[in-house]
Amino acid sequence: MDLSGKTALVTGGGRGIGHEISRRLGAAGAHVVVHFGVNEEAARATATAIQESGGRADVLGAALGGPDVEQDAAALWEGFDAITDRLDILVNNAGIADGRGTIDTVDADSLTRLIAVNTLAPFFVTQLALPRLSDGGRIVNVSTHLTRGAAQPDLIGYAMTKGAIDVFTAVLGKQLGERGITVNAVAPGVVDTDMNAAWLDHARELVAGLSPLGRVAEPSDVADIVGFLASDDSRWVTGQRIDASGGALL
Repeated sequence: MDLSGKTALVTGGGRGIGHEISRRLGAAGAHVVVHFGVNEEAARATATAIQESGGRADVLGAALGGPDVEQDAAALWEGFDAITDRLDILVNNAGIADGRGTIDTVDADSLTRLIAVNTLAPFFVTQLALPRLSDGGRIVNVSTHLTRGAAQPDLIGYAMTKGAIDVFTAVLGKQLGERGITVNAVAPGVVDTDMNAAWLDHARELVAGLSPLGRVAEPSDVADIVGFLASDDSRWVTGQRIDASGGALL
């Protein structure tokens, strides 16, 4: 899998799944622009890891999901253009799972924030990416396995925002096919990241039992799928949602 000469932007590329995606693309030879919204230290550590392995990486800071989502996206691309004039791979990974609550308890502020970060931000980031994205390029969106079946009730808001990403992926895949651009989504289950560490330590056996493979996912399990979708090996796959839950919904 060779991405030499390609340039990739990974939103939220400094931590967790994003960190591993960035490293995976860098290991395949891509120039990786590691985006961060808050944690600059993590993004710089990720870029350094890629560079120390012989790859090329830059760091890009830009807030996403604020009151003016279009302006946020424009600011991101302004920063990107200052780094490079090439874009071959866009990974819409940045997202939040804050504001847990059932239909009875979710408030407007938390739901609005979820929609802004998880749905509106990738929409407008992608909209402004299209004039920059090379023909034959790749768009990979990070969804969740919770968009199939019934999500647990206290994640209704989060699952709704990712359900929109699944639709976005399919429609965009159809539209961009004439340019040879593929658009796919990866839908992880529970992944062993620092974001999940506090509660996963107490539920590891339960979570592992959800998968027929009998373990909890590592970030690299998801990143390798993204690597495939970013490469020429996936040239005949588009508009698809790839379940990356280890069969948890079987």
